[in-house]
Amino acid sequence: MAVQRLEVSGSKFSPENFVTLTVYSSHLNGRADISVYREASESKDLPIVILLHGVYGSHWVWSQLGGAHEVYATLRKAGLPECVLVMPSDGAHQEGSGYLPLENANYEKWIVEDVIDAVIQTQDMCSKDSSVYISGLSMGGYGALRLGAKYPSVFAGISAHSSITQLDDFVHFVDEKTREPLSKHSDEYNGDVFDTLVANQDKLPPLRFDCGKDDVLFEANQALVAKLEKTDITFSFDAFSGEHAWEYWNEHLAKTLQFFADLEAKDKV
Repeated sequence: MAVQRLEVSGSKFSPENFVTLTVYSSHLNGRADISVYREASESKDLPIVILLHGVYGSHWVWSQLGGAHEVYATLRKAGLPECVLVMPSDGAHQEGSGYLPLENANYEKWIVEDVIDAVIQTQDMCSKDSSVYISGLSMGGYGALRLGAKYPSVFAGISAHSSITQLDDFVHFVDEKTREPLSKHSDEYNGDVFDTLVANQDKLPPLRFDCGKDDVLFEANQALVAKLEKTDITFSFDAFSGEHAWEYWNEHLAKTLQFFADLEAKDKV
């Protein structure tokens, strides 16, 4: 079993509706943290929404820099159905793991298996019958696109913001010491988002992504769109004003949460 030990924060000293998990995982050969935001709910089998962070960050950035829980709370007041926000660390490899299977640890299986298992083990409102959706920003967008496509039996929908689309894009953000191990990944699709999507196109979950027009990754995202348009893959892409910044992700996270809610509603019909 990959999840070997769990430490769970207590409600007495935690921010309202937040739980922090520390997981000892054999996939990581060590420990990593997960922030979970959920309401005090009697509901069961609630959908799990995984939010992957970018380089330099960790489990706390989606809430403490991106205000993800506040975006969710605002949408809830407007009628968004309940879900559980799950914000894991990428595993803390140097400046960023890319959520890839590397020589020292399998950061891919950490997300796809351990994070989900840890949430189901500790949160009564989630179960093996919960739908799981994946999203992320920048490196986390890369992880969401690649893992969502590679594991269509795990994820019910994919949404990504300002995404890295291939390993070469990491040059904008991290040093050679970080990039060199990423190049030695054991992913069969060369760590390339397009290759992963095409290889799994017959069973892809619903897919959307977006990028700011002033983002350093905008051209890479446009290139991905141009290649996808030559395939039979169904997807939607939005180009908005904005840069590679938390203001952008805070604003557009609502589109991800609504997209997943709409998918969940269709699944229940």
